[in-house]
Amino acid sequence: MAEPIGVVASGARDPGAPRPAFDPTVPHSSRMYDYLLGGKDNFAADREAAEQLVAIEPDTRRGVRANRAFHGRAVRYLAGEVGVRQFLDIGTGIPAADNTHEVAQRVAAGSRIVYVDNDPVVLAHARALLTSERADTVSYLDADLRDPDTILQAARQRLDFGAPVAIMLLLVLHLIPDSDDPWRIVRRLVDAVPPGSYLVVSHPASDMDVPSAAAVAGHVNQRMQGTSMTLRGRAEVSRFFDGLDLLPPGLVSQNRWPDPAARYEETHIGGYGAVGRKPG
Repeated sequence: MAEPIGVVASGARDPGAPRPAFDPTVPHSSRMYDYLLGGKDNFAADREAAEQLVAIEPDTRRGVRANRAFHGRAVRYLAGEVGVRQFLDIGTGIPAADNTHEVAQRVAAGSRIVYVDNDPVVLAHARALLTSERADTVSYLDADLRDPDTILQAARQRLDFGAPVAIMLLLVLHLIPDSDDPWRIVRRLVDAVPPGSYLVVSHPASDMDVPSAAAVAGHVNQRMQGTSMTLRGRAEVSRFFDGLDLLPPGLVSQNRWPDPAARYEETHIGGYGAVGRKPG
């Protein structure tokens, strides 16, 4: 069975303070994502907000599915082609089909995964649903991406930072505004892992379909309490990989990785995806 690391409070909240009351009438990004993937762990408010997004941008469903497919391809590549056996997945979201540990452990049964999220609903689902047949290979951390030192300190309890680690940041960095300097956060995470480690990022784009992207971001920021969505362009997303070697084909639309010439139903989606390797 999967084993929780334990509840570790981030610097964003007082460890002794009660969590905000759960309100099912307020849409939540993870539950909306679950609904768009065809999941059942969502409420009426999430479904309504998600359908409003689809009305604004009809390709929303294909976009989230393309992100999920990119996630699977990246994990299979890292676990298979280059032999990574450790994954730090930050921004877990509600468990869906083919989670990081499922994909990695189909390739290499002993792969170790630490999941990180700071939403109580997400963590409750994760601890109940994300299990592994191999004992002590899957762990969970309650922490905020904006507190990378807490994440790293706890992750070291389960991962060997003397060996390569794949840092997974899938559809989470857009929730960190520029004022919180997400590039500094990513650099702190990357600096802590050894050469030969990898960074996987997917991020909604501001420069692929600008009118609908801006409308989607505006809708999300208006409807979801406590959530702010920041779209970024190619140059801004590329900065997350400063000092890393981008694997071919580089920073591309998620459905074009790793084969930019492949023929997909979607000619493009509204988000970038890339995998970078720490040299040395």
